[in-house]
Amino acid sequence: MNKINLEKINKVYLSGIGGIGLSAIAYYFKNLGKEVVGSDLAESEVIKRLKEADIEINFKQVAKNISADIDLFIYSSALPLDHEELVRAKELKIPSLTYFQFLGLLSKKYKTIAVAGTNGKTTTTAMLGLMLEKAGLDPTVIVGSLVPQWGKNFRLGQSDILVVEACEWQAHMLEIKPQIIVLTNIAEDHLDFYKDLNDIKKHFQKFVNKLPADGLLIKNCDDQNSSQIKFRQIIGIGKEEGADCYFKNLTVVDNKQKFETNFGRDDKLSEIELPVPGLYNIYNALSAIAVANHLGVNRHQIWNALAEFKGTWRRFEIIGQMKSNIVISDYAHHPDSITMLLRATKDFYPDKKIIAVFQPHHHNRTKTLLDQFAKAFYLADQAIILEIYKVSGRESQAVDKVSSVDLLEKMNHKRKHYAADFKKAKEILKDISPVNAVILFIGAGDIDNLAREIID
Repeated sequence: MNKINLEKINKVYLSGIGGIGLSAIAYYFKNLGKEVVGSDLAESEVIKRLKEADIEINFKQVAKNISADIDLFIYSSALPLDHEELVRAKELKIPSLTYFQFLGLLSKKYKTIAVAGTNGKTTTTAMLGLMLEKAGLDPTVIVGSLVPQWGKNFRLGQSDILVVEACEWQAHMLEIKPQIIVLTNIAEDHLDFYKDLNDIKKHFQKFVNKLPADGLLIKNCDDQNSSQIKFRQIIGIGKEEGADCYFKNLTVVDNKQKFETNFGRDDKLSEIELPVPGLYNIYNALSAIAVANHLGVNRHQIWNALAEFKGTWRRFEIIGQMKSNIVISDYAHHPDSITMLLRATKDFYPDKKIIAVFQPHHHNRTKTLLDQFAKAFYLADQAIILEIYKVSGRESQAVDKVSSVDLLEKMNHKRKHYAADFKKAKEILKDISPVNAVILFIGAGDIDNLAREIID
């Protein structure tokens, strides 16, 4: 893998290009003036934007797509080993890497800031990228969602700084070579790979151990599971003065969170305005502040980046109205993040009813965290639960036999509804007939399409 010279690559093929990670790599090579071709099975918002960038996309994944003039074949880890395109690439001896292997290779070219953790990676990465951009540090950023200011999930910079999400699925973060790690939090997830919570913590510690002697770890002191992760140089973020970078005096006014924070070990407090809701977003902002301050970004540039933060695609994204109701799409797919999302919605819309429309993502996650999911919706006035979204290439139906009906049975909620499909969900919404409510479409699958179908 290390023998691949990225400077000599002229044509790249990306199999699974519609994935949020691979699409960023497509932009990376396109911005370098390389020829980029890819394939995927379905249209999406990500695919639409790739086409607008003049990237050629095949919607049939067949062997004949792969030609001998391709210098590098990068593919989604969800691809089976007998996938036609992958098999053909190997027959033609085209250097082939998974998305995560490529990220590892790329991280060696830069001073890499890796944002890791169970929840909050995407928002933290976007916030930090925008702060560094505003400060003129010109970073390259690979983020797990579309950032409005960039119109995509990628920014090509000219400096030696790379900001990237480090995904814990199957411990893929271990491919990355970081100089700085931001650890947002640690919770039980991906239990089809990890044995238990202790195993997850061990893998995160193993990742932190990859830092060089002069490296830096930013971690959340208020997150019990992260507290056990050790490194020689740490900036701790949290509430009140116990942390190196802390916040206090939080208020919510006019759909803005206002709070005071210090910068690093400087005790002078500055008021921050954040136009996105949720305590979790304050922790995300603090993580980004800690890194930016460490890199010499001044407080005015940090303040401006956060005050102008427009969120990201599918992260508390207000997409429109359905009659008098506000429609919001959110990627939350873990019980903790759903609970925090509902609390954040209450903070911003205290006088409105909340209707949660949730599509569980991945059968194993739903099965292993069923009790936690059942308790996550207590702040919703109505809960509509769709059938579980099957994640292609990451499912074991024989082992993970579970349905959303099992989730409904465990939910102690007076107004819970089961929707086998989008059509049924629309019928339930029509029957509920909400007025001046917030309708939250929650999940990491294709539920965002439903949200966009129902808006006026």
